[in-house]
Amino acid sequence: MTAKLIYMTAADTAEARRISEALVGERLIACANILGAMESVYWWQGKVTRGDEVAVILKTRAALVDAVIARAAELHSYDCPCLVVLDIGGGHAPFLDWISAETGG
Repeated sequence: MTAKLIYMTAADTAEARRISEALVGERLIACANILGAMESVYWWQGKVTRGDEVAVILKTRAALVDAVIARAAELHSYDCPCLVVLDIGGGHAPFLDWISAETGG
């Protein structure tokens, strides 16, 4: 089993929680870490923009990455949500096994 992290930003804690709970409930992810408020600076619609956001780390299996991204994008309020995949090069085997078990792997 290859575990993956998906980094996502959300408009606020309520949105992060809503998306995370849906993904866990649908067994697409084993868990989500909602990291809390941050300020983002980005280029959007022709200008530099600042905004408050929440960072979220989603944990899943490689086989579910496309489904997680599609479902999270569907649930998200943004037109172009940040959803990027990060490889897990290794880790505590029982934890990685737990990710697999909780996502039906």
